[in-house]
Amino acid sequence: MTSDEPNYNQRIQAIHRELGIPLHYAHDRNLQLFEEALSLVTAEIDPNGKIHRLTEAANQRWKAMKHAAAKDGLPLILVSGFRGVDYQAGLIRKKLDQGQIIDDVLKVLAAPGYSEHHTGRAIDITAPDCPPCSEKFEHTDAFAWLTMCAGEFDFSLSFPRGNRYGFIYEPWHWAFHNKPELLT
Repeated sequence: MTSDEPNYNQRIQAIHRELGIPLHYAHDRNLQLFEEALSLVTAEIDPNGKIHRLTEAANQRWKAMKHAAAKDGLPLILVSGFRGVDYQAGLIRKKLDQGQIIDDVLKVLAAPGYSEHHTGRAIDITAPDCPPCSEKFEHTDAFAWLTMCAGEFDFSLSFPRGNRYGFIYEPWHWAFHNKPELLT
């Protein structure tokens, strides 16, 4: 991933000004600026025709994790993968247009530039018996399986209850963390 950093930062700042995102948002919430992934593959196409994209490494580990869960009788459903900065801004605009205030929106959505989804390594997951992006996912067998097994595939829960970033609890949001091989 590489980008023309000054232009990317300026783009993010302009979007933040337009959306009314507080100037010290990232600093106050200890958030990392994420660049948009430049190399993505199609991970899945859902029944509605929506294309979910991930980085190659995240996709390989997602497929392995999904296969392992299925072998244990637990289908995992991919709800969301890569989201670009403009798409993230559109999600926020929609909530603002519905009358929500920016401080409330930023508890459920990261500001453009600060979403793990920009990396192509974050996924939102659900199960057949659960609505997407619902806290109810925590009570599914799929979530219990992920809690025990996702680490074997280098995925971890990004936003547990009371997380330090100020986001709501998101039991559906998992991120792939590419672990470099240890040299011996």
